[in-house]
Amino acid sequence: MQDSKYLVANNRDLLWGLVVNTVGYDEVGPEESYPTKGHADGYYFYPEKGRVLDEYQMLYLIEGEGLFFSEHVKNVHIKSGDIFLLFPGEWHTYYPLRGTTWKSYWIGYKGKNMDDRLKNGFLSLEKPIYHVGFSNDIVTLYKYAIQIAKAEAAYYQQVLAGIVNNLLGHMYSLERNIEFSRKEGYSDMINKACLRIREGVEEKITVQEIAAELGSSYSNFRKLFKEYTGMSPAFYQQDLRLQRAKEFLSTTDLSIKEIAYRLNFDSPDYFSSKFKMKIGCKPSDYRAAYGGGKSEE
Repeated sequence: MQDSKYLVANNRDLLWGLVVNTVGYDEVGPEESYPTKGHADGYYFYPEKGRVLDEYQMLYLIEGEGLFFSEHVKNVHIKSGDIFLLFPGEWHTYYPLRGTTWKSYWIGYKGKNMDDRLKNGFLSLEKPIYHVGFSNDIVTLYKYAIQIAKAEAAYYQQVLAGIVNNLLGHMYSLERNIEFSRKEGYSDMINKACLRIREGVEEKITVQEIAAELGSSYSNFRKLFKEYTGMSPAFYQQDLRLQRAKEFLSTTDLSIKEIAYRLNFDSPDYFSSKFKMKIGCKPSDYRAAYGGGKSEE
């Protein structure tokens, strides 16, 4: 059984940065041949030969298991709960194992936004498989994409582009959280650390002291924190303090010197330097633009 839609995009859609070319659902029984018939020209392929597409695709296997090959990875076992990505210009093939039922969703897309993500390392030809488990949220997004594609209402391409971004975000988040759930207690520790840093943004407490409170060496804590959040705990703490500084500048009459010391920066000059580096302007200029109160340095 196949439920699919192949789409067109105009030049205006392309300027959005991401357009969707195809979306659908495939279900193949244990005795049926794969792929199913009915795919548009350029999409159908023979598993023994493989194919090359001119777009990205994101496929989610919700039942079954099979094998995946590409130019960069060979003979990878894929199973229910896996997402696998296809890249433009990259030879690949995949197919179910004999005697298994195969149920999968797919969505095909292209555009500058995706090219930039590949270029900047958010996606990788060397890592096309993501282990996310079964997610009702992801299934719901695919079903919604099929519904939107079939309706083809005005500006449906922009809605589909949002769905692709949502799917990719879920893919990233789910795999990372599954990885951390295997490291017993680590995700809880980092969540507690984030809350402690957030609640103590005006306290004179260091991230080293927070690591000690949580029973971890700082080196291990820093490594896990950065792996989980994508930034070091010191940067996270500083970023929260700068966010609070923006609130003070726009809603209070506290002087810049008072704000600097209240948020435990070493000096007003150091605070101003970090603020300008992060926000793009001096604290006094930010206050002049976004809030009332004192304007002195």
